Amino acid sequence: MRVQACLVRHGVLLLTAGHISTIACANEGLPQDLVPAQALQSASATSLAPGLGVGDIVFIRVRARPFREVARATNSWTNHVGIVVDTGGREPAIAESRFPLAGVTTWSRFVERSEAGRVSVLRLKTALTSEQQRRVIEAAQRRYGRLYDTGFDLHSRREFCSRFVREILAEATGTEVGDVETFSQLLGRNPGADLAFWRSWYLGRIPWERRTVTPAAMLRSPQLQTVFDGLVALDEGAVRNKPGRVVSVPITPSEPS
Repeated sequence: MRVQACLVRHGVLLLTAGHISTIACANEGLPQDLVPAQALQSASATSLAPGLGVGDIVFIRVRARPFREVARATNSWTNHVGIVVDTGGREPAIAESRFPLAGVTTWSRFVERSEAGRVSVLRLKTALTSEQQRRVIEAAQRRYGRLYDTGFDLHSRREFCSRFVREILAEATGTEVGDVETFSQLLGRNPGADLAFWRSWYLGRIPWERRTVTPAAMLRSPQLQTVFDGLVALDEGAVRNKPGRVVSVPITPSEPS
């Protein structure tokens, strides 16, 4: 079906329809760095939920200034990522490393945080087995409660979103998604990066040789295929967590689709 109007409320596209469509008006009201050359798909959170599987990677765009600068530095719209760890409840559950502690939140709550409802869902090109899905869940659970790493250091004792998801998939499947690079490589490749911001963030001295991995690097990985890329609308009465709440979910691997 076609969506007849575009409405953005509190940064989230609201639609009453539940079917995926390609809409000409989807770009209205979106920040320019959220608008791709091609038309965006549109879907409700409820219509997408049944197609998700354990191990799927969900990319969003958080509005907070530091994360907007991450997107700018990586020349990408996305700046946050989580991984599906349960599909057996009322809605899927997404594991993520977020400030202050890593944990789980619901699908609707996760996508609600994305600016303008911009969301991409990707998965490995080779379908996960039930055993690999079980390992995804267990690898995520071992990381719950870890402090967030505001220094984005791949070798710290803390976690940040892209490292969190990358390590879970690597442990569960043996596949490493997203290129690791130094801050020198990352910022040197993107002249639009705000170096003044990053000097301030790192108290005057950017750790140029620090190794990291970004949501953008994962999004561009040739080992992943796209399930959905577009705008996600929250349905009326969507189940949501209170901000910051960590949800306990059972271990229920989904069947590979």
